[in-house]
Amino acid sequence: MVYIDNIYADEVMDSRGNPTVRATVVLSDGTKESAIVPSGASTGKREALELRDGGDRYGGKGVEKAVENVNSTISNE
Repeated sequence: MVYIDNIYADEVMDSRGNPTVRATVVLSDGTKESAIVPSGASTGKREALELRDGGDRYGGKGVEKAVENVNSTISNE
C-alpha cells in the first residue's frame, strides 16, 4: 500500500509574475509530484480565499504565511 510520506510547499512565481504556492507530495514508493496554485484573474464569491502576507515584499502579495501553514500545520497531520 502506498501512502503519503511527506508534503511541503515553497513560494514560486506564477505566469504573471505573482508569488504563489507550489505544493509537493512525496509518496512512500518515491513518487514525487508538485502543483502550482496561481490566483485567478477574476475571483468569484465561491472561490477559495487567498492568504497573502501583506507588507513590502512583492507589494504585499507574498505567500510565506501560506507556505508555513503547509510546512508546519498540514505537513504534520
